[in-house]
Amino acid sequence: MHDDQVDVTTETVASLIQQQFPQWKGEAIRPVPSTGTVNAIFRIGNDLSARFPLRLVDAAEALAVLEQEAEASAELAQVSRFPVPEPVAFGQPGADYPMPWAVQTWLPGTIAFDADPSTSDAFAEDLAAFIAALRDVETRGRLFSGEGRGGVLAHHDDWMAKCFEESKGLLDVPRLRQVWSHFRELPRTAPDVMSHGDLIPGNVLVAGDRLSGVLDTGGFGPADPALDLVSAWHLLEPGPREVLRRALGSDDLEWERGKAWAFEQAMGVVWYYVETNPTMSKMGRRTLDRILES
Repeated sequence: MHDDQVDVTTETVASLIQQQFPQWKGEAIRPVPSTGTVNAIFRIGNDLSARFPLRLVDAAEALAVLEQEAEASAELAQVSRFPVPEPVAFGQPGADYPMPWAVQTWLPGTIAFDADPSTSDAFAEDLAAFIAALRDVETRGRLFSGEGRGGVLAHHDDWMAKCFEESKGLLDVPRLRQVWSHFRELPRTAPDVMSHGDLIPGNVLVAGDRLSGVLDTGGFGPADPALDLVSAWHLLEPGPREVLRRALGSDDLEWERGKAWAFEQAMGVVWYYVETNPTMSKMGRRTLDRILES
């Protein structure tokens, strides 16, 4: 998926575990089919999973990111009534893999790409409860880091310009440029709250049309209160979307900014993953369609 991607095999993972975590060397190692774009995931037995960063960076930098993600995941686990992965250990470079890697608990369930909950009011209520619980967590003076989504919409103009250029022939770019010209002007009036940061179908587990768990919690941190509202367009059809909005009490500005963040994310994944991760690319198209229809 990426020009600088590091390939990870089952044999490599088994060798790393045998060398570094002999207590697990008898466990079955299985790659996990995933739409994820940041880590390769492998199951270790029935209760653990290992995450291997895909993009090559300096080992010290990679470890700092993994440690930050583990700290954030542990904090989120204390406040979520829905199951989330919890950090277990860090692995070191070796056996043909050049970076640190992480072990965490494994959550059973079906991701929302495969068990579509988009028409379920009950799922929307669960999702609202999850977002509300995160918003209630004290930021303790922490502010948005400035990295990625969650700050000032207009700061993404250069990225959006690239997305529009790359999307020619794929999408109705003139219309989408007009949509962004509106979104980028939406003012930021509310202070940061704690947010998951990436509530897309691949990070949400579903059981019987209910939310059964949330994955990829390492981005938990302070951000625009509208950021987690991307889930309204990534995950829900109009009826349940309104259930989510009512449950969270979102006013018009917050709701529109949530739509803007979903738009920014969707524009990026359509062209970037059109050949290498079709599921993600199709998610982006579906989200854009929902935004244009709303």
